[in-house]
Amino acid sequence: MKKIHLLVLKAYVGPLIATFFIVQFVLMMNFVWRYIDELTGKGLDVSTIAELFICASINMIPLGLPLAMLLSAIMAMGNLGENFELLAMKSAGLSLPRIMSPMIAVVTLISFGSFFISNNLVPYANERMYDIMFNIREQRQELNFKDGMFFNGLPDMSIRVGHQDIETRLLTDVLIFDTRDENGNMTTTIADSGYIRMSDDKSYLYVTLFNGQTYEHTRNSQWYDRNTMRQHSFARQDATIPVSKITRPGDMSREFSESQTRNMIELEELMDSLNILIERSTLASYEPLLKKQIFQRDTTILPSRDTTRVDKSGFVAINIGDSIAKLPMRDRAKIYSQAANAARSSQGAYSYDEQSSKLALTQLYRTENEWHRKLTLPISIIVFFMIGAPLGAIIRKGGLGMPIVISVVFFVIYYIISISGEKMSKEGTWDAFYGMWLPIFVLTPLSIYLTYKATNDTSLLDMDWYDVRIRKIRRAIERRLPKSMQPERRRRKQQLTKQRR
Repeated sequence: MKKIHLLVLKAYVGPLIATFFIVQFVLMMNFVWRYIDELTGKGLDVSTIAELFICASINMIPLGLPLAMLLSAIMAMGNLGENFELLAMKSAGLSLPRIMSPMIAVVTLISFGSFFISNNLVPYANERMYDIMFNIREQRQELNFKDGMFFNGLPDMSIRVGHQDIETRLLTDVLIFDTRDENGNMTTTIADSGYIRMSDDKSYLYVTLFNGQTYEHTRNSQWYDRNTMRQHSFARQDATIPVSKITRPGDMSREFSESQTRNMIELEELMDSLNILIERSTLASYEPLLKKQIFQRDTTILPSRDTTRVDKSGFVAINIGDSIAKLPMRDRAKIYSQAANAARSSQGAYSYDEQSSKLALTQLYRTENEWHRKLTLPISIIVFFMIGAPLGAIIRKGGLGMPIVISVVFFVIYYIISISGEKMSKEGTWDAFYGMWLPIFVLTPLSIYLTYKATNDTSLLDMDWYDVRIRKIRRAIERRLPKSMQPERRRRKQQLTKQRR
């Protein structure tokens, strides 16, 4: 390796490592702020928290590595240009691609490594993070009441306490709203003090209240009947309430789908299974709906067995409107009632099958997005480098000032395009290929343009260069236009030229 290549590597590897850890730290702070309430007050040991943070940082590598690649490339080439080292290399006869060749080799190795990280390491980290959060929620969940605030973590129940003693766990000024009744009845309980705790298996809620009243608000079946309320007092009340789980808004385990814990081979198997499931759901929904419910006895659409009444197209032509109009009023009302009942029954059966098909289809779209995401990461790393390195050579500014501003602008553009394309593909509006590869298609021409400008030492903000190119394009367009559509100035110029000749 030449010394000049070693110099370029030293100028690039240092900023690359520094920017990567800075970006990962910023993303980790976002993770901590989002889930700090889920982790505090659970009595977790240090090893569990450390493992969770490591898994979260691995999960953020696909988002942070392209940004770090862009920022480090701008910083490295900007420092070389600011210190006139880049100018000295070009004066020695080295072209920009040759100067960047050791950096390109490093970026290529990183892009290949990023594929294995995204395909193997990230799914394993997501699965471990899901297991850790699931264990925290299921095994270490506690009822932590805040003074004067409602606790809505239990299904169909809302509890407010005035104060909770930390040592004895005694609750004072207890108010409980219970809406678990299927008929819509509500029970309100007020007590001076009591205890509320979960069972060891987290399946039951043990409630012991002292000196209170219970109000039962009962709704009658008819709307015109008055609702009734019953009230009774108690000195002590014990209750065991079955609960399925404590629900917590923003639980991280809900954000993970099955596709985020699989590699590409497993994703392909999942896509095949989902396609089979969707096909079965569609057949189970449409075929019975058409043949057995809507057109079960309608011979105007389905072929009739009576061949004497079949026309050339194979279907019977009957005007149902005229046939029904000839029937008596009661028979017509009976037919309309039967048709309405059949339509409602068909709608109910179709809605159930349609819901299961939609869930499978949504999961299929997400799986296809994850499959393409593992391929777009290496390409996006190369594209960001090909944007950052020429841009740093053009602006010739190092440090953390201008490079950070430019990197953030480009990354925001990339992120907005990526989110928009992914959303369109998740909804099924676009194919997953177009939705996930849209940022690459948009930024690749920009990287080629910047590389061309930096290789030819052309100023990026040279307005004269753009003006000359625009004039050439305009003249070429005007030459192809008919004389009637050409500008007046050009026509006068041609007339003067003819007169001079």
